[in-house]
Amino acid sequence: MSQPIATTLDSGNAVNVLSVTPYEEDQLWLREIISHSKWRLYRADCLDSAVEVLHRQEIGVVLSEGDLPPHSWTDMLDVTHHLQAAPPLIVTSRLADERLWAEALNLGAYDVLAKPFDRDEVLRSVSLAWLNWHRKHKSVTAN
Repeated sequence: MSQPIATTLDSGNAVNVLSVTPYEEDQLWLREIISHSKWRLYRADCLDSAVEVLHRQEIGVVLSEGDLPPHSWTDMLDVTHHLQAAPPLIVTSRLADERLWAEALNLGAYDVLAKPFDRDEVLRSVSLAWLNWHRKHKSVTAN
């Protein structure tokens, strides 16, 4: 099977991904999944630390745990929407059911990923989200 296009870009564009989750095992799984790609994984364990990363780094995709006590993925979505180069947000959850899918997509999330993570699904979803962000961001900075 071929790798998603964003994992093999040679144009010098960094694929910066922010993973926001309090679960260390999720961070480890994501690091393992992207270890053979040219992506850079930034980590945050809560909303506040995610905001710090978003103000220090240009992030192309945010993976947010659905539940970020005392916050949730909707708070993370609100934060990303207020950024100049707003990265798409992918919600992750062990309870990724139709209700969550409908809510997430209706409120503006890019995708929902079920846990435990499936390598191919993570690579596909993040690749497509990043390509979408990159095209929008590139057209904004070109104008």
